[in-house]
Amino acid sequence: MDSITRKAADFVARFDGARAPAQARHAARIGFVDCVGVMLAGAGEPAVRLAATIAAPVPGSNAAPIAVDGRSYGAAEAAFVNGVAAHVLDFDDVALAGHPSTVLVPAILAEAHALSASGEAAIDAYLVGYELWAHLAELEPGHLHDRGFHPTAVMGTLACAAAAARLRRLGPEETAHALAIAASLAAGLVANFGSMTKSLHAGRTAQSGIQAARLASVGYTGSLDALEHRTGFLKAFSPSGGPDLDPAAFRIGEEWLVERYGVNIKRYPTCYATHRAIDAMIDLAGEHDLAGEAVETIHVHTGATQRLMLRNTRPRTGLEAKFSMEFAMASALLARRVGLSELTDAFVGRPDIQTMLPRVEVTAGEESAGTDMPMAPHDLVWVTLKDGTVHRHAPVDHARGSWQRPLGRAELEAKFRDCAEIRLAPDRAAALFAKLWDIEAVGDLRDLALN
Repeated sequence: MDSITRKAADFVARFDGARAPAQARHAARIGFVDCVGVMLAGAGEPAVRLAATIAAPVPGSNAAPIAVDGRSYGAAEAAFVNGVAAHVLDFDDVALAGHPSTVLVPAILAEAHALSASGEAAIDAYLVGYELWAHLAELEPGHLHDRGFHPTAVMGTLACAAAAARLRRLGPEETAHALAIAASLAAGLVANFGSMTKSLHAGRTAQSGIQAARLASVGYTGSLDALEHRTGFLKAFSPSGGPDLDPAAFRIGEEWLVERYGVNIKRYPTCYATHRAIDAMIDLAGEHDLAGEAVETIHVHTGATQRLMLRNTRPRTGLEAKFSMEFAMASALLARRVGLSELTDAFVGRPDIQTMLPRVEVTAGEESAGTDMPMAPHDLVWVTLKDGTVHRHAPVDHARGSWQRPLGRAELEAKFRDCAEIRLAPDRAAALFAKLWDIEAVGDLRDLALN
């Protein structure tokens, strides 16, 4: 291949799912399971209802997917509504410094419905999208967050275009045009974390991927060097200013990065940058039976990029609290948990929570774990009591639920049902989980009704 763009397109168009390792396909499977669960949980949120007001429904059409809000839309609009729902609670899985499933799954489910595609085709589409995102990220030594870009909305747009192109069986040339079109649709700012617009990033990304592939399928064109050109995607979005633009360095199809990085399942509906510290704080609170009134200071040492994402030191709303280490520590101490019921305006505004926020001290270092996530090698948490006693937790390298410390099927089902039963009856939620767990056996994803 003579360019990164063409090499990427050739991989997507000629992808052979039979070559994918079992662990890679398992990562895709749990990505579908977890994303659909949190999508259902988020369906009733104000951001979803507001986003749906600009998406035109298609009543009475068997070809239109039914979104989690119960209305039928065209595929791109269904992906938009479902993407917002999947990300609005910030409870969706993470990897590649972003949220791959929250954009890939809504895009794939919507387009697969329109094409009557199978569950096996859906898994293949997920894998090509993930691998493209992962291998492009390997070419950049910096972190998009540091420059203010949200990786989910930037890299995810190309991933969704690749997934949709795969579902539509586009050839290498058409796929290259789809990726070039998607490169001009990518956008999303870290400055909007802690607001409704963060979930808009996911919906718009899923929608854009479908639109890019559909435009390419009817002959719309883009530049066939749009990824590697000196004014192209990789250079324009580069935090370091020096991405590796040598096609030989772009090793897509040569190694499986999804097998290496997988997906990290969230146990808490907050920014993933808080999760290791939450695990530690809950452990300390339980082990030493800590009472809020006895605590002088909670200390957290984390990474600089993590700290950058956690922009809200004194949150007042549930949305703001999702991006606050101070809130995460206060909730973990006082409630012994950080769940959906704690991420409400009422809980965040409680006097004991607000009183605890200033007692949380957060420091950050420049050390990097050097993996797909912009994390420090570990997080440190210690608590100083008013009597001078200090309780320290061992360094936490990986959160519970991570690819390195995975949840079992029963734990994944428990989270899924907690989320899905906000909208579905228990028997319906259990049946949907079983179908998603065996998604490769589903012959037509139209049978995978979300309502």
